[in-house]
Amino acid sequence: MCFSYDRGSTFNVFVGKGQLIAGMDQALVGMCVNERRFVKIPPKLAYGTEGVPGVIPPNAVLHFDVLLIDLWNLEDEVQVQTYFKPEKCPRTVQVSDFVRYHYNGTFLDGTLFDSSHNRMRTYDTYVGIGWLIPGMDQGLLGMCVGEKRIITIPPFLAYGEDGDGKEIPGQASLVFDVVLLDLHNPKDGIAIENQLVPESCERRSQTGDFLRYHYNGTLLDGTLFDSSYSRNHTYDTYVGKGYVIAGMDEGLLGVCTGEKRRIIIPPHLGYGEEGRGKIPGSAVLVFDIHVVDFHNPSDSVSITVHYKPSNCTVLSKKGDYLKYHYNASLLDGTLLDSTHSLGKTYNIVLGSGQVVLGMDMGLQDMCVGERRTVVIPPHLGYGEDGVEGEVPGSAVLVFDIELLELVSGLPEGYMFVWNGEVSPNLFEEIDQNHDGEVLLEEFSEYIQTQVDTGKGKLAPGFDFEKIVRNMFTNQDRDGNGKVTAEEFKLKDQEAKEEHDEL
Repeated sequence: MCFSYDRGSTFNVFVGKGQLIAGMDQALVGMCVNERRFVKIPPKLAYGTEGVPGVIPPNAVLHFDVLLIDLWNLEDEVQVQTYFKPEKCPRTVQVSDFVRYHYNGTFLDGTLFDSSHNRMRTYDTYVGIGWLIPGMDQGLLGMCVGEKRIITIPPFLAYGEDGDGKEIPGQASLVFDVVLLDLHNPKDGIAIENQLVPESCERRSQTGDFLRYHYNGTLLDGTLFDSSYSRNHTYDTYVGKGYVIAGMDEGLLGVCTGEKRRIIIPPHLGYGEEGRGKIPGSAVLVFDIHVVDFHNPSDSVSITVHYKPSNCTVLSKKGDYLKYHYNASLLDGTLLDSTHSLGKTYNIVLGSGQVVLGMDMGLQDMCVGERRTVVIPPHLGYGEDGVEGEVPGSAVLVFDIELLELVSGLPEGYMFVWNGEVSPNLFEEIDQNHDGEVLLEEFSEYIQTQVDTGKGKLAPGFDFEKIVRNMFTNQDRDGNGKVTAEEFKLKDQEAKEEHDEL
């Protein structure tokens, strides 16, 4: 007897074409794949009275145990059965698109011959340009990302009579269970979907701006590969300068603070064929971004006056002592701090470095009762580092300010001035014990008396003891803790020296 199992290959034949004995031609009709039949064929429908010399005797009844593995017809076409399709399908596979998909490849009898899942890597290819077997080229057309379909391919649209020389035998029908993960075309640019655009958008990002934004980064099938939210830190970068992938550089242009948009980036504008980290090669990237703020390094302080009293003759200047209320927030409205919640004003000497440079600039030329909003770029605020736990790095700051009190300061370079004529015997007056030397205690007591009696004025907003000690140190030129008449000089007697003294 002859067994196809012994040969290690199936018996491949057209039915009803005279390639088989008449009984087998009849017996195979109506069989299903994986059906098993026991076939008994009388001699007249087999090899008759002659038999097959050396193999089948004359007038032999033949018994066949038949298992049908595969069947197809020359008129067959590729069969597509979609068993899952997403509700939204904005784009389908077209000729020349590049796709990434997973598949299980089986024969008609269910035998697995290959699987991309087992390799844990998608199959990546162009469609319709001959990179695939013709049947797969046809079967992938029209698919959506996320769609699942079964593609059945007859052998003449697959590997034909010879098979692939490895796992796939000749004349085998192939069944691919496919899920499409990604598709793009080399001609694609980025795609932008606006999700939220603030009604008020006074400024849009341009090349050279510095942006702070949050994002979720996913693949086209929804797989998350990165998120700034999970790090609890915005992504901060310049735009249009090549600091980010080309597609993001383009997608971040023209955004408003507070805007939310989706940026879809093809791989040639993303991480290309190689991919990066959790991003596979040739992957389309989807970024859902939320712009927190942006600025340009050339920005200065922006001031918007909301209310100014009609009587506004005294304007704040460097050296003035100011008391004011403020609400401090980020550009997206996140509240950072408020003097109102503390129940007390914030008090500074303007221009003395007690606040960030942008606030020193923003408080200039205010009158008591005025209300204004001051927007401070980070290079005039807290810079790249911010304030840990309070102000993020590179953050634009917004201060809503109301000036409540203004005490005029002294001329620049002075910490004390006389309100009248200076005594010609000033040193002798300070040297109360007339020993020719003035100690810090004597000096301090004298200055305090002049201030209390209105004869002199100290720079407002500073600690009295520190001012007096500084003035005394400047007069104590040899540093011995005593001031002599030879060392003692008034401010206008100094040869263009800038000392905080009398």
